[in-house]
Amino acid sequence: MINADKLRNAFGALAATMTEQRDYLIKLDQRNGDGDLGISMADGYTASSAALNTSPETDLGKLFICAGKAFNEAAPSSLGTITSLCLMGMAKTLKGHDEANAGLLGEALMAGIEKVMEKAGSKPGEKTILDAVVPAAEALRDNADAGDKAAFAAAAEAAAKGSAATADMPAVHGRAAYYGEKSVGLIDGGAEVGRLLFETLAKNAVENSERIADSEMYDCKHRMKADR
Repeated sequence: MINADKLRNAFGALAATMTEQRDYLIKLDQRNGDGDLGISMADGYTASSAALNTSPETDLGKLFICAGKAFNEAAPSSLGTITSLCLMGMAKTLKGHDEANAGLLGEALMAGIEKVMEKAGSKPGEKTILDAVVPAAEALRDNADAGDKAAFAAAAEAAAKGSAATADMPAVHGRAAYYGEKSVGLIDGGAEVGRLLFETLAKNAVENSERIADSEMYDCKHRMKADR
């Protein structure tokens, strides 16, 4: 179950990951793009994290709007705009919720993705971030009953497979489309962002689970001592 504090923690982890992987993403993007992917993702997630940390909101929908606006201002790139659209699309589903499980998050993410596909005129199979995040969102939603930890692990695995699969696809969008069949054999940078995103969220879910377990263990020991 995610709430405002856990959302802030997750965006902090994403900002750290994108900053750490900044140069890797730049190198990926330089092969058939503008080379600014690592910069825009690091700047975007850092700005979103900072905005969430200064917001007193607990409504997840309003927090996603806050994150989306901050991302858009900090990362005026194609993937920056796509990410902002997705975050804003998620906000509509999450409006009025102070908590959300993996199932609701998966539904919200699919709503955000559908908004992106509508605006960008793109779909999975075209060597974009969608090839990683669509199967990840589906896995998150479909594995919700197994708990957040298992659901995010399944989503991370799906995103990794989706990203790897882009190596077999020709690019059809953006500057990479100019390379056409020459882009076959190269993993899409946007799809790698999707992989890194869900890999980070899966690790974050494990850490949240461990913190909860440690807290419950502490409370149990404290009660046992009080009962003596």
